[in-house]
Amino acid sequence: MTSIQRLTLSELRAPVSHYCHVVRAGDRIWVSGCVGFNPDGSIPEGTVEQFEVAMKNLDFSLRAVGGLPEYIVKVTVFMTDIAERPLINPVRERYFGENRPASSLVEVSALVSPEMKVEIEAEAVVVE
Repeated sequence: MTSIQRLTLSELRAPVSHYCHVVRAGDRIWVSGCVGFNPDGSIPEGTVEQFEVAMKNLDFSLRAVGGLPEYIVKVTVFMTDIAERPLINPVRERYFGENRPASSLVEVSALVSPEMKVEIEAEAVVVE
């Protein structure tokens, strides 16, 4: 039987609802939606800066259960203004490099806090 790890990471902002930051079951990893909250609780004003922080939070969560960026097979990005998509692409390209995941992008009317502009979640498969 596969064990399931469910981690709430003290280094990240506490979940705002009943969930954990990351789950690993066997070789599969799911990272909950990551947003632009800095460790001190502040949120950058710009979309790019928020996305950079969200990607750092995603990477931290992924690595906490033995994942690496190249293991990510699917991401979903939520934006409050889809017209800003081109602004975040360089951040994605730097992080994923040649390991492009499958991806969905959805415009939403709002995220959990009104100042938030972007959120990303990921699924990964550990290859050893």
